[in-house]
Amino acid sequence: MKVTIARRGDAYSAYVAKKDLEETIVAVERPELWGGWVELSNGWRLGLPEMADGTRLPITVEARRISGAAA
Repeated sequence: MKVTIARRGDAYSAYVAKKDLEETIVAVERPELWGGWVELSNGWRLGLPEMADGTRLPITVEARRISGAAA
């Protein structure tokens, strides 16, 4: 699914256009964000692609949903 990752102050957020869903990223597998999973405030866990450290935000990426409540 296409997910837009952005920085909102001190936090990251993820926006899924198909679901009209914007949630705060509350946990990350890797401190650099890319190449691991991120957990959203609604409980979804998304796998993000490998990207270079310092990738400019906002950016839309192809992520896959690993777990979370059905939507």
